[in-house]
Amino acid sequence: MTYQIEFKYTKDHEYVNVKGKEAHVGLTHYAQDQLGDIVFVELAEVGRTIKQGEVYGVVESVKAVSDCYSPVGGVVVRVNERLLDEPDLINKDPHGEGWMMVLEVANPSELEGLMSADAYKALLERGDSNELHPEQ
Repeated sequence: MTYQIEFKYTKDHEYVNVKGKEAHVGLTHYAQDQLGDIVFVELAEVGRTIKQGEVYGVVESVKAVSDCYSPVGGVVVRVNERLLDEPDLINKDPHGEGWMMVLEVANPSELEGLMSADAYKALLERGDSNELHPEQ
């Protein structure tokens, strides 16, 4: 799997793609692969302020229920409502149509602590990443 160089990644297997003041947030290809077929998604509320590292949503797969942690803080300006009817978009296109929310980034300096695509791939190769936080 190739990871987009313009994205930033976390050890919790979330990504953030910043364009201007807005950031698309979602689960990485690795995360969706480990979770298996995603059958339900709970999304953040538009207008909610989320801190970096705070839970912003939940995904339920055939294997587990897992919290999703925000890579950066900000205000939720949009959520991907398509996921409510098509949660498997995360499986089909996690870095594209399967995004989960868009934040207006509160503190751009938080991006500095996130991983590049190369650093994230190296983390996966080392097997040094965080588990997917199942709530079984």
